[in-house]
Amino acid sequence: MTYATDRLFQEVAYVAYHFHWGLDEILDLEHPLRQRLISEIAQINRRMSEEV
Repeated sequence: MTYATDRLFQEVAYVAYHFHWGLDEILDLEHPLRQRLISEIAQINRRMSEEV
């Protein structure tokens, strides 16, 4: 099974935007770890938006 290219680009862009990491650093992450980071970023964003 392959991972959809569009979805991969979305994930990379999301992590890069929030963590300011480079493409190679993000692509080197195992998929479960990248998914966990995305989840954590989303939780942080939700909490911050609730505080406003």
